[in-house]
Amino acid sequence: MIYIATVHWETDKWIDIQLSYFERNINQPYRVYAFLSGDAFKHKGKFHFACCEPIAEHAIKLNLLARFISLQANNDDIIIFVDGDAFPVRPLDNFIKETLKHYPLAAIRRTENIGDIQPHPSFCFTTVGFWKSIEGDWSEGYEWETNAGIRRTDVGGNLLKLLTDRCIDWLPLERTSQLTDHGLMFGIYADVVYHHGAGFRAPLSMYDRTKSLVGIIRFKPLALLLDRVLPLFSVKNRFRIHRLFNINKRLWEINVKESERIRRMFIAKTFKVD
Repeated sequence: MIYIATVHWETDKWIDIQLSYFERNINQPYRVYAFLSGDAFKHKGKFHFACCEPIAEHAIKLNLLARFISLQANNDDIIIFVDGDAFPVRPLDNFIKETLKHYPLAAIRRTENIGDIQPHPSFCFTTVGFWKSIEGDWSEGYEWETNAGIRRTDVGGNLLKLLTDRCIDWLPLERTSQLTDHGLMFGIYADVVYHHGAGFRAPLSMYDRTKSLVGIIRFKPLALLLDRVLPLFSVKNRFRIHRLFNINKRLWEINVKESERIRRMFIAKTFKVD
């Protein structure tokens, strides 16, 4: 049996898309456990289990879902953690089976996000028994150094520490392709899983604060000048400069347009894996 833990925050836009891709790409029996809020609550009947408690922290939701699942599942059952805007685009069964012969856990690793190294909950799978044995925890806390030399933590930080302290090798699922030229959102990992990356928040990221502004700012000489100057500033100060030149609004407009185009493509089932 496969147990899936997912979270849909405030909107129901991704529920039917995600469930349809589960059905298409998972052949063995599975059950979906979900944390729902806002408009997503109306769809609780579509899940084997749905919790609607007013909890904001993503890691707590995943940890609770894992606890609920562990009370029902056998140790050799599979548990998949997956963001509400992520889903398999190729058959999962054999991929999971073969991976777990060599690694106890596999997860997306978003090195493209200024060098993040932790297992990311956008997609992760292991056995229920392994998760229980390490007392798995999605909370942030444990820190690492980014490409910019800054100490950082995020969801999955404490899981990285648990694995590191026990000298456990896990399989990072790296970004293999993407549906636009955006370097963080709209990506496919290990040629198996799509992660939208902006399904439940404003489609702006740290990547947007570091990308070239040519084509974003219409006056090219200014864009080239800012491309040379901005790397001298911290990411936080780049964000302030973006606001000063109204760059954030332009980036948001571009990303929103692409986000909706891709979502409609998945609704229409016109997406093809090469």
